[in-house]
Amino acid sequence: MVFSSLEFIFIFLPAFMTAYGLSPKKYKNAVLFLGSTLFYSFGVVNKPSDIIYVVLFLATLLVNLIIGEFIEAFRKNAKVWLVIGIVFNFWWLLFFKYTGFVFTNINNIFHADLTVKNIILPIGISFYTFQNVSYIIDVYRKKAKAETNIINYGAYISMFPQLIAGPIVTYQTVADQLKKRTHNIKKVENGLKTFTIGLGYKVLLANRLSGLWSDAANIGYESISSKLAWMGIFAYSFQLYFDFCGYSLMAIGLGEIMGFTIPKNFDYPYMSVSMTEFWRRWHITLGTWFKDYVYIPLGGNRGGAKKLIRNSLIVWAFTGLWHGASWNFVLWGLVLFGLQMLEKFYYGKFLNDHKVVGHLYMLLVIPLTWLLFAITDFHELGVYFKRLLPFIPQKTTAVMENDYIKYWKIYGKFFIAAFIFSTRLPEMIYKKLKNTIIVDLILLAVFWASVYCMYKGMNDPFMYFRF
Repeated sequence: MVFSSLEFIFIFLPAFMTAYGLSPKKYKNAVLFLGSTLFYSFGVVNKPSDIIYVVLFLATLLVNLIIGEFIEAFRKNAKVWLVIGIVFNFWWLLFFKYTGFVFTNINNIFHADLTVKNIILPIGISFYTFQNVSYIIDVYRKKAKAETNIINYGAYISMFPQLIAGPIVTYQTVADQLKKRTHNIKKVENGLKTFTIGLGYKVLLANRLSGLWSDAANIGYESISSKLAWMGIFAYSFQLYFDFCGYSLMAIGLGEIMGFTIPKNFDYPYMSVSMTEFWRRWHITLGTWFKDYVYIPLGGNRGGAKKLIRNSLIVWAFTGLWHGASWNFVLWGLVLFGLQMLEKFYYGKFLNDHKVVGHLYMLLVIPLTWLLFAITDFHELGVYFKRLLPFIPQKTTAVMENDYIKYWKIYGKFFIAAFIFSTRLPEMIYKKLKNTIIVDLILLAVFWASVYCMYKGMNDPFMYFRF
């Protein structure tokens, strides 16, 4: 079950919100824990044996609760318990996410024939693993007090708005809200509006633009013109942004309805003038996690340029692998590392001082880096890259004349809308008119247009579910 589905909007959400709204304050966390566990079960259990993923989720939750208590109670052995907790959490992530990747590479390198059963990656394991790890580290650092109530900790980890694809919420961010938070009609109204904006981003923009990227793959990368290739990768870039930003906004909106403040995850990254700035604005909670729990513990930028480069390389290598068990993600992370080091030591100041140049630079760099992210097969990646640069010698098949014109007629309006909504202009207008009947009517139209598209089957899974 996903947020952008009729089942969620018209069955699960009304039922959950009714139970949550009618329950006394002291039972709201229990309702949230139970409802979120059911939500997770609907997403991962497709056959009876899949219940093991729910058991794993609840078991990791319980183990981390106990380890947090041990860290606080036995300070002399706190580091031992911390290491046990980190190993326990990352073992499951490594097993489910990277076993197949490791076996495949061993077979390729040593010409072996090792086999491994098809291991299905549990939805959300990357996100709840990071939250569990951040919790026990914060207890160890004395930034947070160990939670002793399994209902409160379960509500934190399982909170369905952010369970499956973030934002990554640290325990200290919501610790006070778990024990005391306010519920009122204004928060419900604001939350519903934010949820509707996110739903529109996902259904009316991301899902529509995904069609062009799919069309390019169906035609065959060798058979598309250079102009259509650029249109395709721009479509993917916008799709990825509005898909994940849309999910994050829906999560924030749902959290507000329940009285929680879930941190912002995007800050108009496509308005950046450098990749360094871009990654301060994109998936903010993931970047903050890597900074707080990997980069700074390694020493950050203390100790000179060599250590800064080393620590940044480690962070970006891990960032690439976190996104997927495939070498294209490793390459993607290393390219991002290289670009940011070039900006740090050579031309970053120039880009910030000459913003027009910076925007033009990003207009080229953003889609090229997302290309590494989008295509896992290196041969296909090379073919597509050559189609973007037609002056490179390449083997092509027949290309339909003016193919880009045909697809612009289909997708042009979505490109224009995506460009506008990736800027701050709509937000500025929204803030001025937020409490007017005009905005209410527009959001009502967005909601029912989204519902119509979902009813017609024009819907795709959230892209970050696979990470």
